[in-house]
Amino acid sequence: MERLPYIDEHSTVIDANRERAWKAVLRVLCKDLDDPATVPGGFVLAAAEEPTRLALHGRHWFSEYELIFLLDDQGSGRTLVRAQSSAKFPGPHGKIYRALVVGTGGHRLVMRRMMRQIAAAA
Repeated sequence: MERLPYIDEHSTVIDANRERAWKAVLRVLCKDLDDPATVPGGFVLAAAEEPTRLALHGRHWFSEYELIFLLDDQGSGRTLVRAQSSAKFPGPHGKIYRALVVGTGGHRLVMRRMMRQIAAAA
């Protein structure tokens, strides 16, 4: 798969070990906590490497995108959770879509909310 252009990264340190943080990521993102493939509509599971990496991929007419969660042990029962977003927005419709999603700050707001939900779920 071709590497998509980087959009941004959001991170938070969670007061939980990596296994609990992994479960928190799945609790927020998946319909079934025991099945990482039950990701939200618009995404498919690209990789699930418990408890360190969850990669989601998606595409539609205006963009191709990926969202990768990386969980890094910080010691003392704490975990750094990072969410990396990448996407390409081909053609004139893609350019408009990028302006609406990324340019307005909507993507940033959604990602920050998601990271707060993951921290609370842990």
